[in-house]
Amino acid sequence: MSELIHVEVVYALRDRQKVVSLQLPAGASVREAVERSGLLTEFPEIDLAVNKFGIWNKLAKADAVLRDKDRLEIYRPLIADPKEVRRQRAAEGKVMKKGGGDAEPV
Repeated sequence: MSELIHVEVVYALRDRQKVVSLQLPAGASVREAVERSGLLTEFPEIDLAVNKFGIWNKLAKADAVLRDKDRLEIYRPLIADPKEVRRQRAAEGKVMKKGGGDAEPV
């Protein structure tokens, strides 16, 4: 009998997150977990060729092997490039305060 591992597959949206707990055979890959989670049907915008994945906040490839109690995260594409946003703020002369918001004038 093959050993089973327990993993969570997580997809976060702006206003909520979906967490699916799965039992998979040992040696299962990231791709297999995403396919078995049902999230591809529920969220058709997820594209295995485009979206990035992480295991406990560390980037992982679709063929990476999962271990027991892993948390697999499906990342959404960025809407804006953070470096470009900082460049634009600097060009506009805005100063950032701690926490990412605009600073109050002194």
